[in-house]
Amino acid sequence: MHVIEKVLNYVKEKNPHEPEFIQAVEEVLEALVPVIDADKRYVEAGILERLVEPERQIMFRVPWVNDKNQVVVNRGYRIGFNSAIGPYKGGLRFHPSVNLSILKFLAFEQIFKNSLTTLPMGAGKGGSDFDPKDKSDGEVMRFCQSFMTELQRHIGPDTDIPAGDIGVGPREIGYLFGQYRRIRNEFTGVMTGKGIDWGGSYIRPEATGFGAVYFAAEMLATRGDSLEGKVCTVSGAGNVAQFTVEKLLQMGAKVVTVSDSSGTIYDEDGIDEEKLAYLMELKNVARGRINEYAKKFTKAKFMEGEKPWGVRCDCAFPSATQNEISAKAAQTLVDNGCILVSEGANMPTEPDGVEIFLKNNILYGPGKAANAGGVATSGLEMAQNSIRLMWTIEEVDARLKTIIRDIHKNCYETAERFGYKGNYVVGANIAGFIKVADAMLDQGVI
Repeated sequence: MHVIEKVLNYVKEKNPHEPEFIQAVEEVLEALVPVIDADKRYVEAGILERLVEPERQIMFRVPWVNDKNQVVVNRGYRIGFNSAIGPYKGGLRFHPSVNLSILKFLAFEQIFKNSLTTLPMGAGKGGSDFDPKDKSDGEVMRFCQSFMTELQRHIGPDTDIPAGDIGVGPREIGYLFGQYRRIRNEFTGVMTGKGIDWGGSYIRPEATGFGAVYFAAEMLATRGDSLEGKVCTVSGAGNVAQFTVEKLLQMGAKVVTVSDSSGTIYDEDGIDEEKLAYLMELKNVARGRINEYAKKFTKAKFMEGEKPWGVRCDCAFPSATQNEISAKAAQTLVDNGCILVSEGANMPTEPDGVEIFLKNNILYGPGKAANAGGVATSGLEMAQNSIRLMWTIEEVDARLKTIIRDIHKNCYETAERFGYKGNYVVGANIAGFIKVADAMLDQGVI
């Protein structure tokens, strides 16, 4: 039995009720066969067996009081998966769907994503099944303060540096950081995504979306092509989607969709700067639903309960959540002439869908590479906090572009070196793995 199969069986046996985590491990380990066969040191040192077990898993209760003076109890989590190349780094997600399986999947993916950034960051993820939607600012503040009262015991600027994710935006980061500062009596770079006036970095809100577009541009360049004039579909309407749309417009593309959990907006005329400004106001300030876009811009069509993947496009940017592109949706994209998929979300394409993209020679940028701009800029925020300096917008954006270019180059060349030219899945997984695995070898069995 090949060691890959042995480790996969171990993961399935130990984590039978964690399908998202098992999916993530399968996707990575199957891509690692060439490098494992080429270097027996990784087998002899039990690297894979250690890699699939988190270094620590923390679960805790989060009691808080709502506006009706009722006590509510949620569950909090923090997973520290691997710290071989740096302190744990990864977001906090507040959403009813949050459970141990989803957070382990995200944290495991983060190992390779953070490794690819070239920055010294380990991998972690955390969050709660708390839903900030429809909660008052006071309720969100009380929840965040309770959550951080426990989390602060386990994090620090040289140990674990959380950031935002779904449901954790500037408001939540502010409340979380304020409680940490109050309890610990220190102002340190313990969180990223902070406000510009109190330790944050320029480009951080934009970075994931910008990075997904920069990665797409790099992939197209390998075929002598560009984003100019391309018709693009984007899913989601939150932070990642909004700035994906903004950067696509800047690069001359035409964006025709955005979506939320209620359905999809299809705007055949294209979402221009005016429409994007309205979308940002709708989602960030009014916290409204996407169907209101169609009421404002009457030529647009609201497709209730549908995702964007049936809309004909040249390039697709899934920017909402995991497993949003099924095999059927992937085949529809291919049949409709899509030539590129760049993932702004974490693992938004189901495994069978990925196979369809690869089989049809689609330029497919997996999330661990294509959406690494967010965590890369978090790393740049950490660097600025450490040296007590703040870089300009231009400086941060230039560094982000360089990092994304380096990630693409590393993935492309690694895939080619192992006989999988153009396969960014294999390239990203192997390139990310080698750096972490070699660090683990150097540091002994820990």
